[in-house]
Amino acid sequence: MMAAISAARQHNQVLLLEKNEKLGKKLFITGKGRCNLTNACDTDELFENVVSNPKFLYSAFYAFDNRKVMQLIEDAGCRLKIERGERVFPVSDHSSDIIAALQRLLQKERVEVRLNTKVTGLIIDDLSRVCGVYTSDGKKEYADAVILATGGLSYPSTGSTGDGHRMAEAAGHKIKPCVPSLVPFEITEKWCADLQGLSLKNVSLTMYDGNKKVYTGFGEMLFTHFGVSGPLILSASSYYGKCKKKEEIALELDLKPALSEEQLDKRILRDFEENKNKQFKNSLNGLFPVKLIPVMIKLSGIAPEKSVNEITKEERRTFVRCIKQLILHIDTVRGFDEAIITQGGVSVKEINPSTMESKLVKGLYIAGELLDLDALTGGFNLQIAWSTGYLAGHSI
Repeated sequence: MMAAISAARQHNQVLLLEKNEKLGKKLFITGKGRCNLTNACDTDELFENVVSNPKFLYSAFYAFDNRKVMQLIEDAGCRLKIERGERVFPVSDHSSDIIAALQRLLQKERVEVRLNTKVTGLIIDDLSRVCGVYTSDGKKEYADAVILATGGLSYPSTGSTGDGHRMAEAAGHKIKPCVPSLVPFEITEKWCADLQGLSLKNVSLTMYDGNKKVYTGFGEMLFTHFGVSGPLILSASSYYGKCKKKEEIALELDLKPALSEEQLDKRILRDFEENKNKQFKNSLNGLFPVKLIPVMIKLSGIAPEKSVNEITKEERRTFVRCIKQLILHIDTVRGFDEAIITQGGVSVKEINPSTMESKLVKGLYIAGELLDLDALTGGFNLQIAWSTGYLAGHSI
C-alpha cells in the first residue's frame, strides 16, 4: 500500500494486485490488533534495533523516517499516540483505522486496487527487464515496473506463503534461508510447564550460543505449556537464527536484576531471620510469586521441610546463584504460524539500497519483509516496510 501510494505520487498509473479479499490483512493483526505502526525514537535508535543488514536501510530510513510515517497517517485522518518504549499506536487502538487511512490515500492518488487476484509469476524479457506479471486466472498484466511486496512467511493465514520469494528466485535472486523470528521458544526443562501462565516483569535475560553471549535484554516474559514467550523472549529469538551451535543455546535468567549477589544474599538472610522458626518452603512468599516457589525450592536443592535456621551459608549462596542465573535450554523455536516476522529472504546484495531496484532485473523493485531485513519488536519491522515501500515507489 505504501509503495503504491508513493509510486502514484510520482505521477505513475498504479495497479495494486492483492490476492486476499481485502487489503491489509496482516496489518490488521499486528500489535495484537492495535497496530504498533512505528517507534518514535531518534533515527540512530532505529538502526540500533535492526538485527539484519541495518546499513542497507540507510537511504530508506532517511528518505522516509518514522516522523514522516506518523505525519502521513495523521494527515490521512488517523490520530496517533505514543506509549511506553516509544511505541506508536492509533489513538483508537484499532489497526483497522490505519488500514482505512491508507485506503483513503490510495483512493486520493487514484490507485487501482484489484482484490482476489493472485500473481503467479513475473514477465521478464530477453534483456532482463520486467514487463509485467502473470495472474492465476491466466491473464497477463503489462507494466513498465513491478514492485514485489508480498511479505515473508509469518502468519501464512494472512497470505504470506512465500510467493514473493519464489518469484524473486525465478528471476535469479538468491534467497537467504528463512527462519521464524520474534517467536516463542520451546524449552527442554519440564518445570516450565508447571509455571504456565506466569508472567514475570523486570527480569534480565542473557542468551548464550555455547559460551558466546549473543543477546542481553531486560523486560517482561511469560511461561507457557511448551516453554517461554513474552516481549523479552521474542527479542532474544531474533538472534536464534544467527546462532552456530544450535544444540548449545541457553537462556540465563536473572530474577532479581536490581540486586547484586551480595545484596540478594543479605535480603534472603533478612527474610530468614524474620522466619527463623519456619520451614524453608514457607519462608519465600516475599521473594517470589506463589506459583514460582515450588520450582525454586526444587532447583535450590534445599529440602522443603528444612528449618530456615538450619540452612547453611553454602546452601544459601547456591540458592542466590540459582535466582541470579536460572538456566533454560532451548529446544527449538515455534513455527511461522506463531512468528511475528521472517528472518532471511532476498539477499540485499542484489538490491540497490538507494532505490530498492533489483540489480539483476531492470524495472523490478523489492520491498518490505521479502528482503533479508528484520528488527526487534517495538514497531521497527513495520518501519522497515514503510521506508522500503516508500523508497521503491518513489524511485520509479
